[in-house]
Amino acid sequence: QKVQYVITNEAGASVYSASKLATEEFPNFDVGQRSAASIARRLQDPLAELVKIDPKSIGVGQYQHDMNQKKLGEALSGVVEDCVNKVGVDLNTASVSLLEYVSGISKAIAKNIVLYREENGEFKDRKELLKVAKLGPKAFEQCAGFLRIRGGKNPLDATSVHPESYEAAEKLLADMGMKPEDIFQGATVYYIKDYVQMAKKLGVGEMTLRDIVKELTKPGRDPREEMPKPILRTDVLDMKDLKEGMILKGTVRNVIDFGAFVDIGVHQDGLVHISEMTERFIKHPLEAVSVGDVVDVKVLGVDMKKKRISLTMKGIQ
Repeated sequence: QKVQYVITNEAGASVYSASKLATEEFPNFDVGQRSAASIARRLQDPLAELVKIDPKSIGVGQYQHDMNQKKLGEALSGVVEDCVNKVGVDLNTASVSLLEYVSGISKAIAKNIVLYREENGEFKDRKELLKVAKLGPKAFEQCAGFLRIRGGKNPLDATSVHPESYEAAEKLLADMGMKPEDIFQGATVYYIKDYVQMAKKLGVGEMTLRDIVKELTKPGRDPREEMPKPILRTDVLDMKDLKEGMILKGTVRNVIDFGAFVDIGVHQDGLVHISEMTERFIKHPLEAVSVGDVVDVKVLGVDMKKKRISLTMKGIQ
């Protein structure tokens, strides 16, 4: 059988495998097996898995240890929180680690949500959250729009429309001759001639109306769908398989002042020097690439003794 494989970034996997959380999740696994499970899960849902690891352990840059660690921690947690809230969280499958990054939810509330789910079964309605211990109206107001329920009582629960705006969304749908049940039946274009007038009619602000329309056009959309898909490989397995002039696809793992390290699937990242990134002059590599980008690279040279791979992004058709 022809087997394909995919390279996944293992940064921080050893930190996770030795953590208390990993012991709770995989009590019968040894450290190596926990690492393997974590790396495999990163391919299935990177966000849900990576939130279990302190962002500082994932390797965030060249000078991370020279910075004020408290400020760095706060900045990184803010980025993770933004990512989680932008993507949204499935209320019936999310772990405690993922839920605690949702706006308005503390670690204690996240644990109570999972406990409630285990005792009462799946959530069928967002309002059911108010039955969770310590989750009051204020916390509900903050978190409800970021928590999704698929296949619940109200189809709007599977979107990022906040419960406060349900009435407006239902009025808008009625105006278009639709019901909430129709929003997942197929792509619909919501043509609104005058947003200001329509917002007044529905009793909401114009920005809220635009957000509702955007969400109803692509209900429950995941912004990650626009990201490059993982690369399945069959060719290169080791550094010795590399030949000069070979063109490969790789993922940018780290961007530094003098270039970028690209993972091409041979256990050793290759370096694209800043001078080999573009035909035009750039002051910093971030003008050309950023972490996570999937790029085409050509092998310039391989030094087996020093374990160095030189790559270029220039001259590739």
